[in-house]
Amino acid sequence: MTVYSSELAVQTRGNGDTVDVTGSVRHESARSGVDSGIVLVSVVGSTAAMTTIEYESGLVADLGKAWERIAPSGIAYEHDKRWGDGNGHSHVRAAILGPSTSIPLIHGELALGTWQQVVLVDFDTRPRTRRIVVQVLGE
Repeated sequence: MTVYSSELAVQTRGNGDTVDVTGSVRHESARSGVDSGIVLVSVVGSTAAMTTIEYESGLVADLGKAWERIAPSGIAYEHDKRWGDGNGHSHVRAAILGPSTSIPLIHGELALGTWQQVVLVDFDTRPRTRRIVVQVLGE
């Protein structure tokens, strides 16, 4: 069993910025030397999340609109009352989506659909440099 770990640094604009990191995840998977296993992709922080999506502008816009319906930015959050930083919605959205996603690795290739990409979604209210941990486990 091999466990390979690496980190990516990704600059975001915040406010729901959705960044395609598929190429970087593929690169790290190849560097691992693992043929079959699982790739874990996890963002460090409580106001960002990882998922897969068809990364095209219409769907990215639809996702942003959905988040505004699920956890609106313009309402009061207890977090904001306590800390005054105005990003309570960011924490709620990130908690719902989750910090990580796992992708099967089969014969050295990520098992992704034709239109499926791995994305980072930064919900915070300002630009950030996000750390993404990529772990490949397998043989």
